[in-house]
Amino acid sequence: MKEKVTAVVLAAGQGRRMESKIQKQYMEVNGKPLIFYALDAFEKSGVDEVVLVVGSGECETCRREIVERFGFSKVAHIVEGGKERYHSVYEGLKAAFGADYVLIHDGARPCVGERIIADAMAGAREYGACVVGMPVKDTIKIADENEFAKETPDRRGLWMIQTPQAFSYELIAGAYEKLLEDEKNQVGITDDAMVVESMTARKVKLIRGSYENMKVTTPEDIAIAEVLLRGR
Repeated sequence: MKEKVTAVVLAAGQGRRMESKIQKQYMEVNGKPLIFYALDAFEKSGVDEVVLVVGSGECETCRREIVERFGFSKVAHIVEGGKERYHSVYEGLKAAFGADYVLIHDGARPCVGERIIADAMAGAREYGACVVGMPVKDTIKIADENEFAKETPDRRGLWMIQTPQAFSYELIAGAYEKLLEDEKNQVGITDDAMVVESMTARKVKLIRGSYENMKVTTPEDIAIAEVLLRGR
């Protein structure tokens, strides 16, 4: 029987650093909403279905204005997210029940491509847990509480982590369930790999993504993303 692969695409964030009344996932980038590009990449990929996680009260608007407007046939579920990112991921995982593998992707990364998605799928099958990322180019400083440089780690071992992050469904769902059982004692959880690393004994494989696979966070990122997307 063919293994089922589901992508959970997160579009529930508030995007406070964007300094806009429009949530960043709906801001226009080259004439289309930002979230269009991630959904389009997964539509063209080898995943079987997509779960789109949106903000409170946005399900029907997204269904009409995004999914139906652009004909995204792989979007099988649209669900509301939660207070924190990990709550939103968990809602997506519940909707993805029945999948063998799941790819979790930030909808604010519009430049994800089919090669990255295929590599993440392959990594999930081979390792059970993998994340897309790239080695850092810059020197990194660790600052003290007064913002003086305290330490300079060896950048040869440093990666900047991206999405998608891909896992066996059983592993990631179990890790999130364990996290939520004791979430009051969990602080600083910023990505799905951290949940697996904190809640299980499984090592997470790093696989190369692309320096173009940026996250749109601030106003200047919109201009950069437009240039990168026009180049495709």
